Amino acid sequence: MKILVVEDEADLRRQLTEALTEAGYAVDACADGEAAAFMGETDGYDAVILDMNIPFADGMTVLRHWREAGARMPVLILTARDRWHDKVAGIDAGADDYLTKPFVMEELMARLRALMRRSAGHASPELVWGPVRLDTRSARVLRDGEPVKLTSHEFRLLSYLMHHQGRVVSRTELTEHIYAQDFDRDSNTIEVFVGRLRRKLDCDIITTVRGLGYMIRPHGAPTLPDEIRPD
Repeated sequence: MKILVVEDEADLRRQLTEALTEAGYAVDACADGEAAAFMGETDGYDAVILDMNIPFADGMTVLRHWREAGARMPVLILTARDRWHDKVAGIDAGADDYLTKPFVMEELMARLRALMRRSAGHASPELVWGPVRLDTRSARVLRDGEPVKLTSHEFRLLSYLMHHQGRVVSRTELTEHIYAQDFDRDSNTIEVFVGRLRRKLDCDIITTVRGLGYMIRPHGAPTLPDEIRPD
């Protein structure tokens, strides 16, 4: 799962980036509205943390630009403005949630997890597939109640697929959502991560769809058609 942080205060931008990275997310960050408008429109993000008071184009302008361009990712607004009409304006412009500064990092993380769950159609903070449980709060994965040690990229890939159970996800989409922008992306490594996950989880949780990508079928679903098969 990949997050965009738009914040012009360098210390806060660094703190957010570090906290999100530690929680298992791939993180891109920028400090002004011009860069934010471009990144949010052209790169795939699972959520955005957007400060309202940024240079070149304020957060409200950037948010309207994204929504007019058809960008649908959840957006959490950060601002020092706590007047009710400022909050209403932000929500009406297309924001999904609103948090005033100063804030507690744990609350921001909880709100962000909730936004991404709702965006993917999940109500619980735990994503479950048969014997596999992924806890979005602790970034832990369990198999039959036992913890499974995953690398950061393995966790992001599994998390993205579990958030989108029942849908075929292409290698390109997975690459966009598990790597930060400054990382040397290689879609060929997706197959490697999938193989490792299958071995570590010791089950057929991830299905290969020939020529299209990967998916996690609903647990116990009927036999797959001929064109869909596990590797």
